[in-house]
Amino acid sequence: MGTIYRITGPVVTAKGLQAKMYDVVKVGHEKLMGEVIQISDDKTIIQVYEDTSGLKPGEPVETTGEPLSVELGPGLLNSIYDGIQRPLPELKKGAGDFISRGLTAPALDRKKKWEFKPIVKKGDIVKAGTAIGTVKEFNTEHRILAGPKTRSGKVNEIKEGSFTVEETVCRLDNGESIRLMQKWPVRKGRTIEKKLLPNIPLITGQRIFDVMFPLAKGGVAAIPGPFGSGKTVSQQQLAKWADAEVIVYVGCGERGNEMTEVLEEFPRLIDPRTDQPLMNRTILIANTSNMPVAAREASIYTGITIAEYYRDMGYSVALMADSTSRWAEAMREISSRLQEMPGEEGYPSYLSTKLAEFYERAGRAKTLSGREGSVSVIGAVSPPGGDFSEPVTQSTLRVVKVFWALDAKLAQRRHFPSINWLTSYSLYPDILEKWFEENAAKDWRACVNRIMGILQEEDRLLEIVQLIGSDALPEKERITLRVARLIRETLLQQNAFHPIDTYCPPKKAYMMMRTILKYADLANSALESGTRAQKILDMKSKDRIVEVKFEKNYESFLKSIESEMEKEIKG
Repeated sequence: MGTIYRITGPVVTAKGLQAKMYDVVKVGHEKLMGEVIQISDDKTIIQVYEDTSGLKPGEPVETTGEPLSVELGPGLLNSIYDGIQRPLPELKKGAGDFISRGLTAPALDRKKKWEFKPIVKKGDIVKAGTAIGTVKEFNTEHRILAGPKTRSGKVNEIKEGSFTVEETVCRLDNGESIRLMQKWPVRKGRTIEKKLLPNIPLITGQRIFDVMFPLAKGGVAAIPGPFGSGKTVSQQQLAKWADAEVIVYVGCGERGNEMTEVLEEFPRLIDPRTDQPLMNRTILIANTSNMPVAAREASIYTGITIAEYYRDMGYSVALMADSTSRWAEAMREISSRLQEMPGEEGYPSYLSTKLAEFYERAGRAKTLSGREGSVSVIGAVSPPGGDFSEPVTQSTLRVVKVFWALDAKLAQRRHFPSINWLTSYSLYPDILEKWFEENAAKDWRACVNRIMGILQEEDRLLEIVQLIGSDALPEKERITLRVARLIRETLLQQNAFHPIDTYCPPKKAYMMMRTILKYADLANSALESGTRAQKILDMKSKDRIVEVKFEKNYESFLKSIESEMEKEIKG
């Protein structure tokens, strides 16, 4: 037991406390939750996860002796937590809409009973990571795993039936017992057997991502953009439609109204795989901008630890971090309170290291249970004024392999998603090429390369058009501009709020590419045979390609357009 010596915002200095680094402590008479972040002689410096108003020097401080940990077990799905895994609906029951300080509640319901079915029997060998049984959690099979620190032993006793998360369901001959619930420190990555190559794409249903800048399962992506460019809607679209069995959405320092939209919309959305509410495979961590700054810093680690837990079961997990800039700002504030030497723009000098440590916890892996699982991380970055040269964006770009650059000018022209196709990039296409050839089309990569070539050519031509006007261009270049416009309006634009266009499978995206490129080939061959460019540009059938975005029967629709185009060209 120690006492408060000094209070500086969320940072409290205690004297006489015998604690270790990163131990969770209870501060003051209200037992506010905090974490040890520095030890100097007899002084212990603590970051408090709640508002410190009203605390006084001399109040008691006690340590729990354990690091900040999350509870992992049945009941995580369809839950809404704050940054330190306190269940917000439970806190609301006791405190109403405004949660007072010092309130706490267990992350997992201690009273609810879960139907446990064992998959091991007496005498079987159980080691770290072994799945000993399953629990049905909505449509997900929640596999109960032996903890990563479990010593190898034989099963002495295994039970079947209804149990709470605290009850023991399995005992080993070495004296260890296994419950439905386990704990894990958030700042330490969970153990895996080995990392695997990220050679399977994370299909998002968003054409510009899947076609132009694909992300692999277990990959990391950054989506930076200025205010109002569509970061949050893009993140929400990825959360809704990404090809992942479990979604962890971390609202880190975002505005309350944006998190409210997520909380209201997700329960209404229907998961296309199960026809159940999308929330049934989603975990939300809401830490809005008016919540304590220290809890914001912890929220990212809470999210990635929960994601790793489901990866260990053999599931593919997508983590949306919205936004890492607010997380970095929280680190900057705490660093300044500690009077550390500031780095660029006041951020701590270890900013790059912290970001790298977080993103490195993503990956596709062979787990201790022998299954394959993955954690894909998509981090939104909010650079002030859209300046991509600021430290958080630059530090993020050093570690991510996919860069989806949002452009305010595209957003102002109502082009959504407002991803700039000339500045964005992905380093995964080479390793994913084989998958797309086998599962989408053999000439997928060739089509994508042609599309990108036309868009780059358009950018070059538009500079000339601004000087001399489009009528002065050679006829072939005029056709290139028209094809590029078709690509932009058909392939790259997507309506997040249209029931059909909100999700586009790779097959549909490929057929759209093929039809646009067929028009380009037909137009160029007609031009070579002596037809005037204006006649080709006046073709009506090509203007109908854009309508395919809203068609359910897109295959027959595109075939009819292709035959119409051929007829018009022959005419």
